[in-house]
Amino acid sequence: MSYLSCKNNNQIRVDTNMLHENKDYIPDNVTSISNGDDSISTLCSDVYDIPPIEPDGLSWPGIGTRSRINESPEQEAARLEKMKAAISTVIECLGEDPSRNGIIKSPERYAKAMLFFTKGYQESLYDILNSAVFEESHEDSVLVKDIVTFSLCEHHLVPFKNNIAIAYIPNRNVIGLSKLARISEMYSQRLQVQERLTKQIAIAIDHLLQPRGVAVMIESSHQCMSMRGVQKPDSKTITSFTIGKYKECRDTRREFFDLVGRK
Repeated sequence: MSYLSCKNNNQIRVDTNMLHENKDYIPDNVTSISNGDDSISTLCSDVYDIPPIEPDGLSWPGIGTRSRINESPEQEAARLEKMKAAISTVIECLGEDPSRNGIIKSPERYAKAMLFFTKGYQESLYDILNSAVFEESHEDSVLVKDIVTFSLCEHHLVPFKNNIAIAYIPNRNVIGLSKLARISEMYSQRLQVQERLTKQIAIAIDHLLQPRGVAVMIESSHQCMSMRGVQKPDSKTITSFTIGKYKECRDTRREFFDLVGRK
């Protein structure tokens, strides 16, 4: 038998075989599964149920983010060497010669590039914000658009280009405009999917400002769809996420999309 631990701290006793045969059998409010011994399996709850900003300013860090931040120079060098060896293996498996003159330094270049492309994991929202929140009685939308960033698709590790629009309705506090771009950059420089990127930016701004509403729209072009697979280089993907008044009020939401579309 297994025991399902629920959000209300109750436990449900169920047949273990039924769980293995039918994952849909698990209720939505279950947080973990115990087999009656010391082994506990924690279910993947919605990451957005937890606060977006941790005490040190990191936001939804990766499992190894803090070790990467706190490593010594020797550990940093060892990490780079490990990455270089792995990339050399990939090059060799592609049928190339990793020691060839034009390629011999490519593993190091690529390793350093990957560390740069994913530096957003290590950045602190508090450092980015840098106290640039100001009291102001503005009561209508503040919109910044055409924020261009790049991300790595977590499925294929190839880039996608983002054009981001962010709007919020202040609740006595406004944020320095450049901070919206910096926040977008921070979440973009990770292994990402566009849908998550859209949601993370909106939730973070909502948490930082506690505004009356937040709206984010992203139009992206994905190299994983342009260079491989269906190979459609002109395709665009549009995602949006709204909070507060932008979600509740149709006219406010329409105004946001109209302003984003205005040239």
